[in-house]
Amino acid sequence: MSPNPVADSVASLMSRAKTELAELVAFPSVADPAQFPKSECEAAARWVVGALESEGFQDVALLDTPDGTQSVYGYLPGPAGAPTVLLYAHYDVQPPLDEAAWISPPFELTERDGRWYGRGAADCKGGFIMHLTALRALRANGGVPVGVKVIVEGSEEQGTGGLQQYAEAHPELLAADAIVIGDAGNFRVGLPTVTATLRGMTLVRVQVDTLGGNLHSGMFGGAAPDALAALIRVLDSMRAEDGSTVVDGLATDASWDGLQYPEQDFRADARVLDGVGLIGSGTVADRLWARPAVTVLGIDCPPVVGATPSVHASARALVSLRVPPGVDTTEANKALVSHLEAHTPWGARVTVEQVGQGQPFQADTSSPAYASMARAMEVAYPGQEMQVAGMGGSIPLCNTLTELYPGTEMLLIGLSEPEAQIHAVNESVSPQELERLSVAEALFLVNYAESKKV
Repeated sequence: MSPNPVADSVASLMSRAKTELAELVAFPSVADPAQFPKSECEAAARWVVGALESEGFQDVALLDTPDGTQSVYGYLPGPAGAPTVLLYAHYDVQPPLDEAAWISPPFELTERDGRWYGRGAADCKGGFIMHLTALRALRANGGVPVGVKVIVEGSEEQGTGGLQQYAEAHPELLAADAIVIGDAGNFRVGLPTVTATLRGMTLVRVQVDTLGGNLHSGMFGGAAPDALAALIRVLDSMRAEDGSTVVDGLATDASWDGLQYPEQDFRADARVLDGVGLIGSGTVADRLWARPAVTVLGIDCPPVVGATPSVHASARALVSLRVPPGVDTTEANKALVSHLEAHTPWGARVTVEQVGQGQPFQADTSSPAYASMARAMEVAYPGQEMQVAGMGGSIPLCNTLTELYPGTEMLLIGLSEPEAQIHAVNESVSPQELERLSVAEALFLVNYAESKKV
């Protein structure tokens, strides 16, 4: 008999996993009807419904969330007295960006150089396939030892909070003893990792107005206040000379004492061009996981092609501020708004509109669930120990679930390691990681059930 029959079962299921992931990736389920038809998201949701129903889940339902999207819910009863574990993923994806820059079509799962390419392959359609594969492997080896709830979100990438609002209105629905969020990832391929912290985020739209209308730059330039130039100065005020984020009233010197991120590895992962320096101070881990980070996501101004010789009357930008655990996002947003207002030059009129917000998250890594996952990952990744890392991104749902269920243990795992290039062109997933993490999740459920026995 094999020393690890669960791993053998997962290995036998990988062909099916690839087929199903290809079916799911084929839906361009971008939850923005301005970019793709809403029907594509609805079709993807129905696919998830069918997958859960075929696995014997009960109470499978399409949940109409307040933001106009749909999440999918299902429940698989466990043995009497067993704990309940909630498994999370999302089926919506980021837009493909420049489709011409994709080596293979973004919505056609394509195998190349040992990886599977396609939008959502890692983030996070692959996460749902991971859950299915783990559960199937357990059913092939005596059954699933816990009750399982599955929730698959339909608008995570848009950040519109539909599932969060639905959960708050139906607090009993997602209650569980432990929650596995399948939307994170290993620190790198082959290194099993749980994510213990997430930065929060506030998103603001800042607009600067200086004139009643654009003016001829030859006749008025040099005295007329240029709104675009004013906006550039405002945005530049949020960076120190070394590129560190500077927001008046916001601490920027915290440090990270866990897993470190060697600078040479980060340069390779981030594809930093030769000769270009990193920004900020402290270790890379400090900058990514323990300190705030401001990013200008976009600027509304005339493109170079077609620009006219004008002094601009108005300009605006979309600004993201990531905030680390221990910082309240509401207070950070107040500091950001005050900073933008204080640093707007020439008496220009500035308006700041908040368009999104999420609180940071920090897990309790001393909980029994983490011990159960550590043992599972040691088996799924022979010779490796589970690592604990932070993640610079935000998953606001984690905070909602923590507030609703303060006694629930929460773990974050997933397929989004650096080579996956999530949110970029040519996103991909490592099938080896999908296989190993499916094994880890299955064994985690076994270990967790054992840990809860009296």
